[in-house]
Amino acid sequence: MYFLDALGNLSAAKVIISILDLLIVWYVLYLIINAIKGTKAIQLLKGILFILIGKYVSQLLGLTTTTRLFDFVLEWGFLAVIVIFQPELRRALEQLGRGSLFKRSSTQNINQKKLTEDMVKSVQYMAKRRIGALIVIEKTTGLQDYIETGIPIYANISSELLINIFIPNTPLHDGAMIIQGDKIAVAASYLPLSDSAKIQKSLGTRHRAAVGISEVSDAFTIVVSEETGAISVTYNGRLRKEVSLEVFEALLTEHWFSAQMDKKDGEDNVRD
Repeated sequence: MYFLDALGNLSAAKVIISILDLLIVWYVLYLIINAIKGTKAIQLLKGILFILIGKYVSQLLGLTTTTRLFDFVLEWGFLAVIVIFQPELRRALEQLGRGSLFKRSSTQNINQKKLTEDMVKSVQYMAKRRIGALIVIEKTTGLQDYIETGIPIYANISSELLINIFIPNTPLHDGAMIIQGDKIAVAASYLPLSDSAKIQKSLGTRHRAAVGISEVSDAFTIVVSEETGAISVTYNGRLRKEVSLEVFEALLTEHWFSAQMDKKDGEDNVRD
C-alpha cells in the first residue's frame, strides 16, 4: 500500500523525467562500451567488475580484511584506470568529436566459400614462391590497439590484393596484415613478440609475432616462411608448423567463420 500511495503522489512529469534519466545513463554506458570494444580495455573492465562483485560478497559474508582490501583497490584504482585507459579515453573523445561514436555498426553477410578460396589461393601462391607473409584474423578479442600501428586499407579481400601486399621490397610487405570480418583492415602493423622458450631458434620474427598475438588474444594467425615456404598457423598460444593446404583450409574455416557467427549471435542477442 505504501508503494502504491507513493507512486500515486508522483506526477506524470516526474515519472517521464526519471525514465529519461535512466535512458540517458544506459545510453552513455552503451557508448562507453562501444568505445572500448575491440581493445584490451574491455578485459580490464571485466576485472573491475570482478572486484566489485568480490567486495559485495565479502561484505555479505562479513569478511572484514578482504573488504578493506577491495576498498583499498577501488580507492586507488581510479587513478590507475585513468592511466591504463588513456588511449581508449583519447580515442573515445576523438570519435565523439567526429560524431563516429554515434554510428551503429552493421554486420555484413560473409561469403565463406569465396573468402576461403581467395585465402587458400594466395597462401598457396606465396608458399610456392617463398614470399614471407603474416596474416592475423581477428576473432572475439579486439585488436584495435595493434590495428592503429598499421597502414589503413579497409578493402575487400581478394587473392590478388593479399599477394600484392606481401610482394618483397614493397612499402607494405613488412609487418602484419590484420583482417576484421571480411575486410583487410590494415597492413604493416606491429605485433607483440613472444618470449616463449619453446619457440625454436631457427624460427624468425614472423613466427614469434604470430605466437605473441595468440598469447594476448584469441586471434588466428597465418605465417608463410620466407626461407622454406612452409605454412604455419597459431591460435590460443599454440604454434602448428608446416601444415598442409588441406589442414590449413580446415583450420581457417573453423577459426575464421565460427568467430564471425559468434559475433553475429552476440549482436543479435543484444538487439533482442
